[in-house]
Amino acid sequence: MTNGADLAGQRDEILRACRKAGSADELFARVAEPLRRAVPFEGSAWFGMDPAMLLPTAPARIENVAPGHCESFWQREFLVEDTNLFQSLARDSKPAAALLDATRNRPARSARYREFLQPQGYGDELRAVLRTGTSVWGTLSLFRDQYAAPFTPQEAAFVASVSAPLAESLKARLITEGSPGRAEPGGPGVLMFDRTGRLISSNAEADGWLALLPGAIPESNVLPVPVVVLTARAIAVSEGRERGIPSMRLRSRYGRWLVLHASCLPGAVPASDVIVMVIEPASSFEIAPIIVEAYGLTAREQEITLALARGLSTIDVAGELFLSTHTVRDHIKSIFAKLAVSSRGELVAKIFADYYGPALHRLDPHIDTNLAALRPPDNSEC
Repeated sequence: MTNGADLAGQRDEILRACRKAGSADELFARVAEPLRRAVPFEGSAWFGMDPAMLLPTAPARIENVAPGHCESFWQREFLVEDTNLFQSLARDSKPAAALLDATRNRPARSARYREFLQPQGYGDELRAVLRTGTSVWGTLSLFRDQYAAPFTPQEAAFVASVSAPLAESLKARLITEGSPGRAEPGGPGVLMFDRTGRLISSNAEADGWLALLPGAIPESNVLPVPVVVLTARAIAVSEGRERGIPSMRLRSRYGRWLVLHASCLPGAVPASDVIVMVIEPASSFEIAPIIVEAYGLTAREQEITLALARGLSTIDVAGELFLSTHTVRDHIKSIFAKLAVSSRGELVAKIFADYYGPALHRLDPHIDTNLAALRPPDNSEC
């Protein structure tokens, strides 16, 4: 660990990298080296997250993780009780923690140590959630060689200190990346997996969508990380280890918002269970929550934004949310300022049409009508 002055310099370099990075992938690449100088590590795993569902989407950066272990990394996250799970760190007051410190130097108590770290020659792991406020926009895992000194509390504190800046940078890029309009499959993709997560069948549309997912490797049988993660989540839900509906929202490599759903269909015996996954374009209202959160709207502003998208008037919004019309007008002014718009129609167009509509023009000749149905009258009344 370097001294305090050096650490301050490394933190400044990380903050500069956050400002200079042109994309989320580039962000992780730029930050890796100054972070390595401040907190030495031999391997790492970086993931962007859907803040509403705490599932990894994109981007992803993997360093020195042996083949096969990337898949097990996320399967274990949902299926095995362990130390420093990301869901636990997301709720903890400290967003970063080291495995050896958490197990009081008894790492063998952790299944992740026994089955993931130790077989690859790693002796400790420092994990962090990249969090701003209560929203997690990414995760980070640093792996240190088994012959090196373990991560210290000071190093964990340093990583915690850059959690928020990295999260803010990921959040900002979420609403600016992508170039919609590329050729895409014409319908939903359907995939079937066995109980181990092995792909056993898929339709042509699924093959097309898989190729467009972040992290897809052309002409490879390696499944993109989001698919591996959601399959593990479906198994965890079927076993009662997790709750809720296994689904996630993410952007394709060319900017289209997609939604993935998975479900475990029980067979005659547990070993014959089949996991079915559907990949399809997301509807406007499915992507609305993550986008409005990305703009930094408060919980109340998000409610009002979605109400405006449904075409409600100021009086209707006030009645639905039990607020005065004056309060609603003040919130709408704040929303307009944050999104740099001046009318309700412009607001809805910015949130939905700018990020969802362009990709649909190639697929749906009625898209102008569909989007217009979402928009309230184009006026600037607050």
